[in-house]
Amino acid sequence: MVPTAFLVTVAVFLLIHLTPGDPAAVILAESYTPQAAAAIRQDLGLDKPLPEQYLFYIVRMFHGDLGRSVRNKLPVTQAIGERVNATLELGFAALLWSLLVAIPLGTLAALRRGRAPDIIASGLTVAGISVPNFVLGILLILVLGLLLRALPVGGYIALGDSVPDNLSHVIMPAVALGTFGAASTMRFTRSSMIEVLNQDYIRTARAKGAGAWRVVNRHALKNALIPVVTIVGLQVGAILEGALVTETVFSWPGVGKLAVESIFSRDFPVVQGIVLLSALSYMFANLLVDLVYAWLDPRISYS
Repeated sequence: MVPTAFLVTVAVFLLIHLTPGDPAAVILAESYTPQAAAAIRQDLGLDKPLPEQYLFYIVRMFHGDLGRSVRNKLPVTQAIGERVNATLELGFAALLWSLLVAIPLGTLAALRRGRAPDIIASGLTVAGISVPNFVLGILLILVLGLLLRALPVGGYIALGDSVPDNLSHVIMPAVALGTFGAASTMRFTRSSMIEVLNQDYIRTARAKGAGAWRVVNRHALKNALIPVVTIVGLQVGAILEGALVTETVFSWPGVGKLAVESIFSRDFPVVQGIVLLSALSYMFANLLVDLVYAWLDPRISYS
């Protein structure tokens, strides 16, 4: 994780600083003058060579300082911290939706291979993978929000303020964000279950008179989840990435929407902090997946 994080910081730093545009021009807007722009670049350290800027960035990062926002002068950690709860809530809801749909339907499709449930599940998988989350989000807004008026079309109500209002606001963005993951997980669950159900120990359990429910839940499902856990781990890391679009569509005040706003306003420090957070979420998700492997399969051990 350490060398990966180092390479991420280098890549993000270079990509952000090599893209065209001048943060000083964004800050000054209509009051732009060459002298004022030069003063701002000096204040932000943008007049120094790139290696020196990167070294200064790394030193500050190890002290918990990711810089200050160019737009509102807030510390980057504070700017992200104010939005991260909303993103975590949306991500948890999307992941919960994904798992509640994918694992039961994937298991059912494997048990009814070639029959109607399998065909329906396969069709849903293709549709879920093919439709981008922003298209699905717009369709949900048109149907559930504007046509049926069943759910609010956007915005955010904190869970502590009102639980019913919070749930009504989170349903559509969670479905839009989690459907792609649900489709992928369903496909892997089906394939893994089919493979496990053909193993010798499954035939032995059936020969001993174990019922279908016991065979699936006690013997098959746990082993079938090993490759599924890998996919779910990647989805956990990808939640922040998918939230970039989903939060914008639904006006959800999370880290994804903050990232979009910061990109358009050339707010380098905030963009760097968000990308670093996204990379770390991927790495910690993969670490958690490795640990879950050992719990699912006793044959796996780490020494």
